[in-house]
Amino acid sequence: MDILHMIFLLAAAALWVGLHVGVAGTRLRDSAVARLGGEGRFTLLFSVGSVVSITLLVLAWQNAPFILLWQVPGWLRWLIAIAMLPAFILFVASVTAPNPTAVAGKMEGMPRGITRITRHPMLWSFAIWAGAHVLGNGDLASLVFFGAFLLTAGLGMPSIDSKIARRDPALWEKLSKQTSIMPFGAIFSGRMTVDFDEIGWVPPVVGTAAWLALLIFHRLIFGVPAVI
Repeated sequence: MDILHMIFLLAAAALWVGLHVGVAGTRLRDSAVARLGGEGRFTLLFSVGSVVSITLLVLAWQNAPFILLWQVPGWLRWLIAIAMLPAFILFVASVTAPNPTAVAGKMEGMPRGITRITRHPMLWSFAIWAGAHVLGNGDLASLVFFGAFLLTAGLGMPSIDSKIARRDPALWEKLSKQTSIMPFGAIFSGRMTVDFDEIGWVPPVVGTAAWLALLIFHRLIFGVPAVI
């Protein structure tokens, strides 16, 4: 039975990654949009598929056997908790400013805000979150579950870049020259400067508040403490 549960988890993880990496930003997506008769129908179908795949993935993870791969020392839990702070700030910044896929045809003033630091702040927030939980749990089921999100975030960045390049070559030329996937990569290379006024106070303040709240209430919400 444990083997069946692990197979179910692996299959659910493969479905999630395949849907979001193998379809979302590829030419297969373009073909699907054309066959379905428009972006709206594809978005609806993709959204349904995403809900189904994430539901299956969560259920599979919850029912998978606990197989310990490594022990997590207390000091590492504290480092992981601290690493989650930039993940929260990046996430808030990503939802309070236009993302690269939403600015096609709106190049005036771009890149701005968090896009100066990385053009994929939301995916980086998910990558940090997933990577932290892979390290912080240390069991096989968590490795597969959170690893699926880590893989999706990591592969999703170049996939989105390819989609932008196909849809709006002029926008992509500007973004690729002035921004980077790696946080602060364009800044360290001298292609871009940081403007904290553009980012504003909301991402750091709200992100830090959310981080502190989850740090305090992690046990209450998820049944395990964030740190020991």
